[in-house]
Amino acid sequence: MIINKKTHQQKRADFRSALNSGKLLEFPGAFNPMVAMIVEQYGFDGVYCSGAVMANSLGLPDIGLTTMTEVTQFAGNIAKVTSLPTIMDVDTGFGEMMNVVRTIQEIENAGIAGCHIEDQVSPKRCGHLDGKQLIDRGEMVKKIKAAVDSRNDNNFLVIARTDARGVDGFDSAVDRAKAYVDAGADMIFPEAMESKAEFEAFKKAVNAPLLVNMTEFGKSKLLTRKELENLGANIVIYPVTTQRLAMYGVEKGLKSIKETGSANAILDIMQTRSRLYEVLGYKAYNNYDKSLYNFKLKKEQ
Repeated sequence: MIINKKTHQQKRADFRSALNSGKLLEFPGAFNPMVAMIVEQYGFDGVYCSGAVMANSLGLPDIGLTTMTEVTQFAGNIAKVTSLPTIMDVDTGFGEMMNVVRTIQEIENAGIAGCHIEDQVSPKRCGHLDGKQLIDRGEMVKKIKAAVDSRNDNNFLVIARTDARGVDGFDSAVDRAKAYVDAGADMIFPEAMESKAEFEAFKKAVNAPLLVNMTEFGKSKLLTRKELENLGANIVIYPVTTQRLAMYGVEKGLKSIKETGSANAILDIMQTRSRLYEVLGYKAYNNYDKSLYNFKLKKEQ
């Protein structure tokens, strides 16, 4: 049904157990709750809410324009429809230490299983763009400590992201990551590593679980599941993949309708009505009201 019955606490506990198993966990991004439902139906390990995607969904670029309230509602709506853990991007924490504290408490209450916070100066930039600036390492350490101290559920995952590779180089990213681990971060997210060798070297240098970002059209080479397993990654995110797929289809479809005057030529690239109802679990609602699902669909629908 609309609200998944697994509690927030159970999702987080199960998530911690999965991390401790040593298996690579795959988290595709979701740009709305129905995508999260499909992610679960296809057997993935979790759902990711990208800061870029949340901003894009509001017609905004990924430059820190969204508010804590907006992204909490967005990610919370996704978390409630799936039994999978949801990780979200909280950018720079929406302010200083006290803002970080409130952010953690709000997203934890919304059912999120973990988040990553980055060490960029606000307003931030997409992690795979040039021209980024970093806050002082000591300031980021304070933010990490505040995030860890303010969570009510110790299974809530605090992930420290460093953008230092694209600003000060690989060694700086390693040094910052070590400081963030010492501050209590549960996992490290090194953004925009430029090769498989860099990921491997980073994993060897930093004694912490590793989140790897496999975003398309970025600075990092797209590695396979097997390659990520071999280098010891713990979580891989595909943050914008589903949005890119959907928006390509939207553009292709609208162009066809404009040119041909109907949707007849693009029916084969659409999700059918019957599949939509299957994803949503339409039949289950009939348990509450017998008038809701008292029809049959033709096969082509």
